[in-house]
Amino acid sequence: MADFIGTELRGARFERATLADAEFRACDLTGARFRGVAMSGVVMHGVELGNVEINGELENVTINGVDVGPLIEAELDRRYPERAAMRPTTPDGFRAAWDVVERLWDGTVARARRLDPVLLHASVDGEWSFVETLRHLAFATDSWVRRAVLGDPSPWDPLDLPWDEMPDTPGVPRDRAVRPSLDEVLALRRDRMAGVREVLDGLTEASLDADTEPVDGPGWPPPQRFPVRECLLVVLNEEWQHRLYAERDLDRLTADDRDAGA
Repeated sequence: MADFIGTELRGARFERATLADAEFRACDLTGARFRGVAMSGVVMHGVELGNVEINGELENVTINGVDVGPLIEAELDRRYPERAAMRPTTPDGFRAAWDVVERLWDGTVARARRLDPVLLHASVDGEWSFVETLRHLAFATDSWVRRAVLGDPSPWDPLDLPWDEMPDTPGVPRDRAVRPSLDEVLALRRDRMAGVREVLDGLTEASLDADTEPVDGPGWPPPQRFPVRECLLVVLNEEWQHRLYAERDLDRLTADDRDAGA
């Protein structure tokens, strides 16, 4: 085990590094950036948190003796009344949730079309561009619906975009340099969303409670059984969260575009 005592590591980059069970004492992490980091079981005592932004999945997170997870969930449901629909428990509930997804994304895409097409390839604070976000959602659908639920071992389209931290996997595309038009990506999205709709239209209580059959071949998710319900909930969560991120970034792009034209 290495010890770093009095060591200057300002600006250091840790990627695909394992720091599990590491201990930080009297350390300065001001301005540190964490992305795609597993932090389960982390204990922080005597820390000073100010001007901190956290986006991610929270479960059993206690701050100063208060489990903040339920408080945050309640506030998010208050801000976004349709968010509760993303936690369906019945086939009809899943179909209604997809109605919401389709309607909300229609509005977001219409908003994006009002921008200069060049801006739809622009990154805000290192996040995916609008076009890349749509490409990632195609990947999520291919992974959890076409591969996991429908059993296609290699459902990928060349425009599919995995999450950045996913290890390179044979057969799974990852082309960050390609610049397809919005219409090209939307054609892929329409096809994939129609596929989800078809699955949900045929969903029954029995099929919702079933497990998937493992597929052969490398890819994502791993070739193992998953509850069908879990697969569909993953897709709903991806659609909901990434639309919020897209709307957030469209706010910035719209403001910047307006300022540039002033």
